[in-house]
Amino acid sequence: MTHLTAIAPSTTPHLDARLRHLRLSGMAEALPGRIQQATSAALAHREFLELLVEDELARRSDRLFARRLKQAGIVTIQELADFDWTYNPKLPRARLAELVTGRFVAEHHGVLLIGPPGVGKSHCVTAIAIGAIRRGYRALVRSTFDLAQDFAEAEATGDRRAFVDQLTRVDLLALEDFGMKKLGPTAAEDLLEIFVRRHGKASTLITTNRPTEDWGVFLGDVPATTAILDRFLEHAEIVRMNGKSYRLRGRTSQTSTSDDDKPTEKRRDA
Repeated sequence: MTHLTAIAPSTTPHLDARLRHLRLSGMAEALPGRIQQATSAALAHREFLELLVEDELARRSDRLFARRLKQAGIVTIQELADFDWTYNPKLPRARLAELVTGRFVAEHHGVLLIGPPGVGKSHCVTAIAIGAIRRGYRALVRSTFDLAQDFAEAEATGDRRAFVDQLTRVDLLALEDFGMKKLGPTAAEDLLEIFVRRHGKASTLITTNRPTEDWGVFLGDVPATTAILDRFLEHAEIVRMNGKSYRLRGRTSQTSTSDDDKPTEKRRDA
């Protein structure tokens, strides 16, 4: 088996430039280290090339992952492994872990995460979206507040059709805080069009602390809301997340400490 001999340092810059010209920056960046490894470990030519190809593929995968995160609107990576399960031990951990696998996206099913504020729904949505992205899907995470503004801006600039198309084509559309803000007068019609076009073709994930019976109120159109729910819930799983608010955890601890530090008042005899 033929092994690599040392590559002259003067040839490396020229090879580096050619690799970058071919848009093989992963190979170019890994080249010095791989040359050193090949020289010290007497790698075969084929093994050396395989390692460089793996470096290029890894670099491209990292770039694609970063690009998909940006397209999804995810700024901070949050995984289920980072979640504090001890505070709310009754949360459906196994079911949420299953959702992170992205299988429901492959099946074009929906998910409704319902529970009070502060129990970690947003953290879980981010983890689920990241899981889908890692499996090659495109995701978009928007809060109801942002969605209302998005529709208003799209209407004002004449880009409503393009915006609806964007929401329709993405593999996983995650809408957070559904029901926390009353949307515009055409919101129900806009959402109905999106759900009709996504039905059976893509996955939608919704988080809310409002029962579905209330959706007609904040959407302002009961018939349209009924049509939305009819399509969404047909292939959607309802996951209930009940527990205490993580946001109040520190405040509760401080209140308890503050109460313990208070001096005991002496009883005054009349």
